[in-house]
Amino acid sequence: MKKLLVCCLTLVSGFVLAQSAPSSNPELLQIIDKSTKFVVNTSKGPVEITRVMTSCAKNKGWLQPLIPIKGVVPVDEIDVLNALNDKDAIVVDMRVVDDRVKGTIPGSVGIPYTEVAMRMDELGCKKPSAGSTKWDCSKAKKVYAFCNGPVCPQSPMAMAAMTRDGFPASKIYYYRGGMLDWDALGLTTVKGEF
Repeated sequence: MKKLLVCCLTLVSGFVLAQSAPSSNPELLQIIDKSTKFVVNTSKGPVEITRVMTSCAKNKGWLQPLIPIKGVVPVDEIDVLNALNDKDAIVVDMRVVDDRVKGTIPGSVGIPYTEVAMRMDELGCKKPSAGSTKWDCSKAKKVYAFCNGPVCPQSPMAMAAMTRDGFPASKIYYYRGGMLDWDALGLTTVKGEF
């Protein structure tokens, strides 16, 4: 709760400062794909929306869609909590090891996004037979995937590779909020997990 309060106060004070004093040209971060600006036409004229790094942000990614791959199911913290005790599910932290060791969801398994498509046997799939590029994922577990938060492209990239190689999108559950939301809500984390 303290961390959430600090983030909120930082955002409010940053907004007040932005309204009252000229900025010192902060680095503009991506919003959608490579774009750093989004124009909204309001009744008072166009307003340019930008994004800058805050103390609450985890990385410089860009906004990820709620459903990054057709068929993937978006989930929230309650769904993730329930999945941690579901024998037919696996909660996968798809961040790089350097991020995972700083804190992760208890009971989650770490498989970096760059390795998920090669390690689908750990998700209940069978390796492709000779001459085939597709895994047999007919007995795959439900995968609850997350990374750093709403602007992190790591787990969506992994989901694209998984589905390309035969993992059914309908068995992928995307926790878009990731560690950013988990931490902001004050939920327990464990450190030093590989």
